[in-house]
Amino acid sequence: MVRMPAESMLAQPVDTFALPAGWAAEPKWDGFRVLLAYDQEQTLLRSRHGTDLTGAFPELVAVAAVLPYDVVLDGEVVIWAEGRLAFEYLTRRLNRRAATVARLAEQYPAHFVAFDLLHQDVDLTGRPYVERRAALEALFAEYGLGAPWTLCPMTTDEERAREWLSWSVVGIEGAVFKRLRQPYLPGKHAGGWRKYRVRESTEAIVGAVTGSVSRPGTLLLGRLARDLAAQLAPAGPEHPWRGRTFSAGWHTNDVLDVTLVAPELVAEIDADVALDGAGR
Repeated sequence: MVRMPAESMLAQPVDTFALPAGWAAEPKWDGFRVLLAYDQEQTLLRSRHGTDLTGAFPELVAVAAVLPYDVVLDGEVVIWAEGRLAFEYLTRRLNRRAATVARLAEQYPAHFVAFDLLHQDVDLTGRPYVERRAALEALFAEYGLGAPWTLCPMTTDEERAREWLSWSVVGIEGAVFKRLRQPYLPGKHAGGWRKYRVRESTEAIVGAVTGSVSRPGTLLLGRLARDLAAQLAPAGPEHPWRGRTFSAGWHTNDVLDVTLVAPELVAEIDADVALDGAGR
């Protein structure tokens, strides 16, 4: 079996969007970061920290034979559903029986967005990013790779990279910046890749809290609310959320015990667009 790195090369967060000379940019996807190895005897998918994800994506294993022998790709596994990248559909695949995973794969098939080539006949990790990128593009062209294999866009033009930020509504989290002359370095390294996340600010009415009005625990969105007691009042019978229930997370049956409050207090929420901490 082709040996893959023990972990993926990771990116350090930055607060400023900047693409200096000698760097390239790629979109940052809302998906599972995965290393994929194929050598005609076995296909293996691992998370960025080495967790085996092969059984979670049988549709990718089934079509791996279109790849060249002795190859390792770095990329993002994504699922497109309901007009956006749906991270929650990825999490449904974890720790499930094979029959359940097969059914989910048929309903919402995964795609592999490749952004690095780490091995093809020889180890490429010591070569600069610009050479690995050229080899990746050549692989896609030579083998005519199409869905579910997707070549991640790349640019050295800052204005074009900024255009990707407008795709946050469909699941692009931001951008990843990579030095053109840098080798592949597993793990986090100072001076390595950088990642910029789109952040959005909005206002929301505080319509319910966990706990009581006099001793609130959290807001519905999960913001700490212990100091809000003086600003909250019990809800009247006309509250628009009366009769509804709220879950503790996506696709769970855990119902939150909430106390409705008068929808008068406005909270400003500032957050990135990621649905989870996974990814680069």
